[in-house]
Amino acid sequence: MTTLRLGIVGCGEVAQIIHLPALGYLGDKFSVTALCDISPKVLEEVAATCGSPACYSDYRDLIASEHVDAVLVTNPHAYHAEVAIAALDAGKHVLIEKPMCMTLAEADALQAAQDRSGRVVQIGYMRRYSGTFMEAVKHVRAMGDSIRFARVQDVIGKNRLIIDNTSRVIRDPDLPEDQRAALKRLEEQKIAEAIGEGKGDLAITYALLLGLGSHDISAMREIIGRPKNVISATHRSHGRRVTATFDYGPFVCEFATGVDQLPRFDTYLEVYGDDKVIRIDYDTPYIRNLPARLTVTTAHGEAGVSQDHLFPSRLDSFVVEWEAFYDSVTAGVPTKTSIADAREDLEIFVDIIDAIRMSNAQRKGN
Repeated sequence: MTTLRLGIVGCGEVAQIIHLPALGYLGDKFSVTALCDISPKVLEEVAATCGSPACYSDYRDLIASEHVDAVLVTNPHAYHAEVAIAALDAGKHVLIEKPMCMTLAEADALQAAQDRSGRVVQIGYMRRYSGTFMEAVKHVRAMGDSIRFARVQDVIGKNRLIIDNTSRVIRDPDLPEDQRAALKRLEEQKIAEAIGEGKGDLAITYALLLGLGSHDISAMREIIGRPKNVISATHRSHGRRVTATFDYGPFVCEFATGVDQLPRFDTYLEVYGDDKVIRIDYDTPYIRNLPARLTVTTAHGEAGVSQDHLFPSRLDSFVVEWEAFYDSVTAGVPTKTSIADAREDLEIFVDIIDAIRMSNAQRKGN
C-alpha cells in the first residue's frame, strides 16, 4: 500500500483537534512528514505530538520538500489560494480546508493551477462525506418530484465554548500584533474584491458565509441541487445573523445561520415531501466520532407518524474525507468536492449579498 507523505500548512486548532488524529487513525495511508506555522511555539509543540516531522516557518520551504507528496492547507482563509496554487505548481496534491478561497478570481486561479499540474485538489467539506449524509442523499433523491419544502439551519455557539472544555489546544498568545494586523488587512482586501466593500455589516456577513455557511450551502447543493436563484435575503445583528430563501421552482428552501453564546450546535438540513420528511442533524466536529443523525418521518396507521432515527457509522467524517482524498490520489477516483463544486458556493454567497443589498435599499426607501 502506498503511504502518502503529507505536509500541513497551518497548525492551529483544526489541525490539532481534527486532522492530526484522523491522519493518525489512517497511519497506513498517510505519514505527516512536514509542518509549517508562523508561530515557533505552536510549531515546536505540535511537532512534538506527531513524531519527528520537518518544521518550517515559510510554506514555500515545505512545498519544495522532496519528502512531501501532498499538502493540507489549514492556515487562515485569506492565504488558502496562495498556498494551494504554490503547492500545485510544485507538483503536490492538495486538500484545502473550507472555505476553498475568498473570491471568484481566486477560484479561477486555483482551477488554472490544477489544470496545469494535473494533481488532485479536494475541498474539506467533511459533512458531505459522512455515511449519514450519503444515506440521506439516497432518501431525498428517491423522493423525486414530491419535494415541497426544505430548510437549512446552522446556529452554533462560538467554537471555544466547546473546544476549551474538551481539548487541549496549543496557542500562541504572543503572536506579533503586526502579523495579526496584516492578516486583517488582507481579509478586508479580499472581501472587498469579492463584494465591493471590505468593512461593515455586509463584509461581516460575507465572512460568516465563508466560514460557517460554506458547510451548509455545499451540503444543500448536493442533496437538493443548486437553487435557481435567491428570492430574498436579510441580515441583522450587524451582519452576524443571516437568512435567505432559495428558489427551486416547485419548492423553496429557507436558510438561517448565526453564532451565539450557547455551547451547542443547532445545525440541520430538512427536506419535506408529500409523505416523508428527511432530516439530518449535525453535532460539533470538535468532539470526534459524534455521528450526524438521520431521521425519517413517515405515516403510521391512519392517525399517526413513525420516525426512524439512525446513523450508519460512528466513523469520524474527517477520516472518511481523508480516505476519499487517498483514493483520488492513488486510484484516480474523482473527488466530488472539487474546485468547480466549491466555486458554486462563492457564487451563491455573492447572490445572497446582492439580495441583502436590495432588501436594505427597500427598507431605507420605506
